[in-house]
Amino acid sequence: MSNADWMNKDFYKVLGVSKEASADEIKKAYRKLARKNHPDAHPDDPKADERFKEISEAYAVVGDPKRRKEYDEQRSLFGNGFRYPGRGDSTGGFDINDLFGQGTGGLGDLLGGIFTGGRNRTTGARPRRGADIETETRLGFESAIEGATVALRMTGETPCTACRGTGARAGTVPRICPTCEGAGMTMTSQGGFSIPEPCRDCRGRGLIVDDPCPVCHGSGRGTSSRTMQVRIPAGVRDGQRIRLRGKGAPGEYGGPPGDLYVTVHVDGHPTFGRAGDNLTITVPVRFDEAALGGEISVPTLDGKTVKLKIPAGTPNGRTFRVRGRGVTRRDGSKGDLLVTVSVVVPTELDEASREALQAYRNATGAQDPRGSLFTKGG
Repeated sequence: MSNADWMNKDFYKVLGVSKEASADEIKKAYRKLARKNHPDAHPDDPKADERFKEISEAYAVVGDPKRRKEYDEQRSLFGNGFRYPGRGDSTGGFDINDLFGQGTGGLGDLLGGIFTGGRNRTTGARPRRGADIETETRLGFESAIEGATVALRMTGETPCTACRGTGARAGTVPRICPTCEGAGMTMTSQGGFSIPEPCRDCRGRGLIVDDPCPVCHGSGRGTSSRTMQVRIPAGVRDGQRIRLRGKGAPGEYGGPPGDLYVTVHVDGHPTFGRAGDNLTITVPVRFDEAALGGEISVPTLDGKTVKLKIPAGTPNGRTFRVRGRGVTRRDGSKGDLLVTVSVVVPTELDEASREALQAYRNATGAQDPRGSLFTKGG
């Protein structure tokens, strides 16, 4: 099977698991399918052998942590379900075999090791995409609304500089694992079925290091720290995860860098809240302002004020909309400021105020706002 055929396969779908499935879930699904579809259990079904091979091929990739990571990275690069034009294609006879042929720069060099367990030997190291990195940052409320540039100190894995990622001491090279012959997988028998498992001698690597690098102790990995300036876009929400393409770990041997995922935590504000792309604020008003109407000043997040007309008879809790004073959207437009009025009841009254309210009570004494509660059917 060619590498082009492999890239058209969804191994997670073959095993009936999600891309986020754990290693135990993948192994459990594989064993169940292997028992159900083993050719010995279906001697009269000529397609049983084909199904079993397909299941085994899928598990040989996603059942191994290293190959699964590489497989996921390549699917992320080229897109799930990527389709290659075939020989004699109407667009000009483009031949995919030219891409997967021998020589440097072909996709066969890049992808071959995933599906052949390292037995597709090429000259030189294959380009590999850098790992994705996740980090967190915290912003003030106003910075999140307006956007901000933050400094992030990143610490992550990189190829060991002493051995260039091989894990072997300088001047030496790893050798092909004799147990799995570089496949990284061995077959074990369980209940009459042969099931592939990661090779215990090379731990699925396909290679054995006899003389480990003294710097990385044979892991082939090192650590690096760097500080980068990252622009957080305006309007980011609390808990939002932002993807910054190409800002992750650097690639190996000319491969592209990974992506950086930043989870943003936003502090609260003593005056303003947020509802989607709108800002919210609760403004106290006097009883006479709500009853008679009037004009009040309302603060905005940028420090300016706007005038808001309160109509006569405004009830407590009514919300007014001030357009264009909210959160900046991706297209540059802005949400609104939602102003909710809260009628303030005075706790202390002077003599004049008490007499005025008493007069109001006397004038409206016949009006009972609770009357409808006691009517039949009310």
